[in-house]
Amino acid sequence: MLPTQLFAFGFGYVATGLAKALKADGVRISGTTRSEASAASPRSHGWSVAIWPGEDVVPPEDSAWLISVPPDEEGCPVFRAFEAQIETASWIGYLSTTGVYGDLGGRWAFEETPLNPQSREAINRARAEAQWQETGANIFRLPGIYGPGRSALDRVREPGTRRIVKSGQVFSRAHVDDIASALKLAIGKRSSEHIFNICDDEPALADEVIVHAAQLLNMPPPPAVAFEDANLSPAAQRFYAECKRVSNAKAKAALGWHPRFPTYREGLLACLQAEAAAST
Repeated sequence: MLPTQLFAFGFGYVATGLAKALKADGVRISGTTRSEASAASPRSHGWSVAIWPGEDVVPPEDSAWLISVPPDEEGCPVFRAFEAQIETASWIGYLSTTGVYGDLGGRWAFEETPLNPQSREAINRARAEAQWQETGANIFRLPGIYGPGRSALDRVREPGTRRIVKSGQVFSRAHVDDIASALKLAIGKRSSEHIFNICDDEPALADEVIVHAAQLLNMPPPPAVAFEDANLSPAAQRFYAECKRVSNAKAKAALGWHPRFPTYREGLLACLQAEAAAST
């Protein structure tokens, strides 16, 4: 059974996708953003938005909470600030990252795989996960997220884009609509499981995805550059330092969820179709 209200701590890409899906079912939407500028988009949908940190915030009683606020070195800021109100929530979902698994050398990551976060961001996520797990909250570990306006199609169009080639370097990804559908099922189903990987069915090479995006756009693929010669930023180097395949088997079994876009091929085509529909 869906809640009557959703309170989103942070209206990012995924939270906005879930809010749109729940609003269609009559769920009331409210939440927080970090600035007036970032509040403009959710307010344009008619959602009630407070600026936090800054304003006094009281989530509606019996609302479902979705937390996407970035963690810090002490874990989750939302957990610390609203710990006394957790019992008033009807459901809590925390958006984490598959980065908490670290580098698996291309092996599969399951929810039971021991965590080995290697970047500072992933270490902070693991701390935040531990805090929320003690409350019985649902933890959703997300891979690379894409969708309309945020996909390989957009990267191919950018001047100067390069195609980084690193042999055997596969990544998992998920379309934002598939993440929203998994979250919606989790809210309604209240599974006895509490940690889920949400990703598509086919981990793939990053340069393979870029080539396919270029084909959809009838554009030549960006020039290929070997990873060793790419002179990447430290952040990009950390991204390519980890290689794993992420399993979505538990989400399928426990939630009855199946991605509408099982691979990047269906997902990128949907992004292109969404662009065409928006331009007409």
